[in-house]
Amino acid sequence: MSYTLGIDIGTFESKGVIVDAHGGIVATASRPHKMLVPRPGWAEHRPKQDWWGDFVHICKAMLAQSGISPKDIACIGTSAIGPCMLPVDTKGEALSNAALYGVDARASVEIEELNAAIGAGRILSACGNALTSQSVGPKILWLRKNRPEIFAKAAKIVTSTTYLVQKLTGECVIDHYSAANFSPLYVIGKGWSDELAPDIIELDRLPRLLWSTDIAGHVTARAARETGLAEGTPVICGTIDAASEAISVGVTRIGDMMVMYGSTIFTIMLSSERIEDSRLWYAPWLFPGEHASMAGLATSGTLTHWFRDQFAKDVDPAAAFPLLAAEAQASPPGAKGLVVLPYFSGERTPIHDPHAKGTVFGLNLTHGRGDLYRAVLEGIACGTAHIVDTYREIGEPPKSILAVGGGTKNAVWAQATSDIAGMTQTVCGKTIGASYGDAFLAALAIGDAKRADIRRWNPVERRIRPNARTAAVYARQYGVFKDLYRQTRDLMARLDG
Repeated sequence: MSYTLGIDIGTFESKGVIVDAHGGIVATASRPHKMLVPRPGWAEHRPKQDWWGDFVHICKAMLAQSGISPKDIACIGTSAIGPCMLPVDTKGEALSNAALYGVDARASVEIEELNAAIGAGRILSACGNALTSQSVGPKILWLRKNRPEIFAKAAKIVTSTTYLVQKLTGECVIDHYSAANFSPLYVIGKGWSDELAPDIIELDRLPRLLWSTDIAGHVTARAARETGLAEGTPVICGTIDAASEAISVGVTRIGDMMVMYGSTIFTIMLSSERIEDSRLWYAPWLFPGEHASMAGLATSGTLTHWFRDQFAKDVDPAAAFPLLAAEAQASPPGAKGLVVLPYFSGERTPIHDPHAKGTVFGLNLTHGRGDLYRAVLEGIACGTAHIVDTYREIGEPPKSILAVGGGTKNAVWAQATSDIAGMTQTVCGKTIGASYGDAFLAALAIGDAKRADIRRWNPVERRIRPNARTAAVYARQYGVFKDLYRQTRDLMARLDG
C-alpha cells in the first residue's frame, strides 16, 4: 500500500500525519516551539530550528512509529503559518528570524507610505486586499529600509512553506493563494507585478509561482539523509496552514466557511466570484479559477496561552487548561458582566488596527479567575462573530461553518462562538488539522484521491448549535464589545504616542 505524508508548522506547535489511501491515520507526531516577541508588535520564528528542525523531528518520529518503508510514501505535502517574510541566501538558508503573519505589525509605517504613494483604492482593486499587517510587501520594504545589509544579501524573500519545500527539494516556489498576501507585489490575474510598487524588490527575488497541488520537486539526497525520507519522493508546492486546514474538514462548496480555532482564529470562505472588501482578505483558491475570502483575529489561542502563563502559574502546565476550562464552565454565560477585547497584538479583520489594545472591562470584587478566563473566551467569540457579521453586511453570509482546531474541544469557547455568531458549527471526526489536509492534497496531486473524497476521509462527528437561552445576555455583551472598541479606539492609539 502507498501512503501520503503531511506536516504543518504552526505558531506554537508543528504536527504531522501519515495516512493510507483511504484517509486512515497510520502515524502522527508533534513538536512544540515558541513564538518570539522581541519587541511589542513583533512576532518571529527561528526558521532552522522551529520550521526545518520540527519537520525533521516529526518525519523521523512518524517513520519510526509507523514502521513503513520511506519508499512507500508516494507524495509529501507541507504547510505552515503564513504569510511570513524571510530573507534567504542562494542556498535557501535563513539570513534572519522570520517575521510572522498578521500578528507581526512592524511595518505600519511602510503601510502608510505605500498607501499614500499608490492609493489604497488602487491597491485594493488590483490586489484584492488592502494593505494590513498581513501583507508581506510592506514587511519587505521594512527590511530594505531597516536591515539594508540583510536585504542586500537576500537572494530571495520567501514565506514559511517555500522555505520548507526548498529545504526538501532545492526548488524555490510559492502557491498563488500564499502569494496573494504579498500585496502590492501580486496583482490578481497577473501574478507577480511591480506595476504598483517598483521600488520594493526585484521580482526575480521572489519564489516561482505554482498551484498548491503542483509537484514542486523531489526529495534531494541531502534532505533524505536529514529526514529519513526516500530520495526522489515527490513534494507538492503546498500552501498556508489555514488553507490546508479548510481542506481537511471538507471546505469544497461555495459558501462553505472554515473557522480554525488555533493560535489565531482564521476563517476561509469559498465564493463564486472575487469578494472585494477592505475589511477582508482575498486570494485565488488552491485550484485555478476558484476564489476564497479570508478573515482572521490577531490573538486567540495565543491569548489563552498568555492567560495560563500569567494566571495559572501555580498549576502544572499539563493540567492548567483543563482546570481553567472547568473554572470557566462554572462561570455563567456573560462572565458576570465582564467584556474582553482580545486585541493583545492589535487586531486584524475586520478593524485592521495595529494600535488596538487588549481590554478587560467591567471588573468588580466578585470576579474570579474562572470569570476572567470565560470572558477571554467570549471576547474571542465576539471577534469571530464580528467577522461573520461582516460577511452578512456585504450580502455574502456563510452557508455552513466547519470548525476545526484544538479550540473545538473547549466547550465554553465553541458554544459561545455559535451563540454569539448565531451559526451552527459542524465538527468533523478528525481534528488533527492542516497536516491532514496536506496529506490529502498530496493524494490529490498524484491522482490517489478526488476532491469530494475528503468527506469520506473525514466525516461529520457533531454539530454545535446556538443556545436560545443565552441570546439575551450575549446580545448585550456583543453590543458592549463593539461599542467599547469604537469609544476607546483613539485612546488606544494615544498610548502608542
